Amino acid sequence: MLTTFDLDDYVMAAIRAGASGFLLKDAQPEDLLAAIRTVHRGDAVIAPSATRRLLSQMATTAPAAPKDATPLEALTDRERDVLSLMAKGLSNTEIGEALFVAEATVKTHVGRVLAKTGARDRVQAVIVAFETGLVSPGE
Repeated sequence: MLTTFDLDDYVMAAIRAGASGFLLKDAQPEDLLAAIRTVHRGDAVIAPSATRRLLSQMATTAPAAPKDATPLEALTDRERDVLSLMAKGLSNTEIGEALFVAEATVKTHVGRVLAKTGARDRVQAVIVAFETGLVSPGE
C-alpha cells in the first residue's frame, strides 16, 4: 500500500487486509523499488515511522504474557543481535552499519532468523522478539 496518510489506523487496516507493504508517498524512489523487491521475495515492509509507533502501541496495549524464550533457542548470538536491531526498526543497511558487516551478511542472518523462529516475515520476527522478551518497549 502506498499512501499519503501516516496514520496508525491506516497501517492496521492495511495489515489486517493482508497488505505486505505500507509505505508513504514521500519514500525515495530507490526505497520504493527495494520495498517492491522485498515484498516480491515474500517479506513485509512497513514505513519506519509507522513501525516505531506500532511497536510502541503494541507494547503498551498487548497483555503481558509469560516470556517464553523457546523460539530463540536455535538462534546464534549474532542472529539474536540482528533480531534485536530488527525489532528496533533498523533497515538491513542500518543493521550492517551497527554490526560492522555487509548488507548481504545481514540478509543472510535475517533469513536464518525467519527460518529458525518460524516467522513468515520481518514483522512476525519482531513480534517474536517482543513476546520472548529479547527486546522491551523503549529500548
